[in-house]
Amino acid sequence: MPATYPLTLYYDASCPLCAAEMHALLQRDAHGRLRLVDCSPPGFDGAPAGCTQAELMRLMHAQTADGRVLVGVPAFEAAYAAVGRQRVARALRHPLLGRLARALYPHLARWLFARAPAQPLQEAQAHAARHASQRCGPGDACRLDESGAPRQPSPK
Repeated sequence: MPATYPLTLYYDASCPLCAAEMHALLQRDAHGRLRLVDCSPPGFDGAPAGCTQAELMRLMHAQTADGRVLVGVPAFEAAYAAVGRQRVARALRHPLLGRLARALYPHLARWLFARAPAQPLQEAQAHAARHASQRCGPGDACRLDESGAPRQPSPK
């Protein structure tokens, strides 16, 4: 079986919707399987081989521990499976639902991004911090770093 974890998720931290979804995933990442990479800074050069920053910004990308790159719905499927959301992952693998999700996701991503409120990153991070404080107790893996951004759990 190919090595899946850690699963690196490339996301746009300047997008409030993207940042909120990544934070929600981190809250459920009890086993430290996810690594988040913000691909939005100008001049970002940490893309997986064969990918451009523009591609990473357009659709969700994930890279498995063995180097496989997953794009779009398969990236979400792997992320949900990593954090124990097996029902969601199975739904995305379902022949009909998966095909529908793969067909609609690129259009939905563009539409949602175009309509997302233009809020500064700091405001999105403050919102994520408020949300985390409601769901996490002291010492939980979903704590935020000093800037308000989600951080990776410390090794146990």
